[in-house]
Amino acid sequence: MGSLASVTIDFDTSHLIFPTMIAVILGLLGLAIVIRDRRRIATAGAFWRRTFAEMDRMRFFGTLVLVLLYFSLMLPIGDFWPNTGMGFLICSVIFVFLSGLLFMHDRDLKQIIPLAIVAVVAPTFVWWLFTYPFFLTLP
Repeated sequence: MGSLASVTIDFDTSHLIFPTMIAVILGLLGLAIVIRDRRRIATAGAFWRRTFAEMDRMRFFGTLVLVLLYFSLMLPIGDFWPNTGMGFLICSVIFVFLSGLLFMHDRDLKQIIPLAIVAVVAPTFVWWLFTYPFFLTLP
């Protein structure tokens, strides 16, 4: 009976409970969707062929490359200034500016200047907010 009143927690694996539960639930829901819509999924080839033929490849693949570079460079850049959030700040400024340029239709100086201001101000504000009022360390 004494063991009912005591609780032991394995701190090495206890943080994995909820992500595992969510992954299993999402997997089961995805499987249910595939089973329910199997006929529509099987006949969707023409839709996807048309979608891939008409898509803007430069913006699609450019966004994928920018996102991959953003997340993969944040930590190595941040390692130059540990526990300051400079990796987040520098990578975010560059990411916001380049993704804005990527999705801009007319790239003249009149539109690039506001983009540059937003690319510097928005990540700097988020960095300041997390660093000082919230006392959270960014990568």
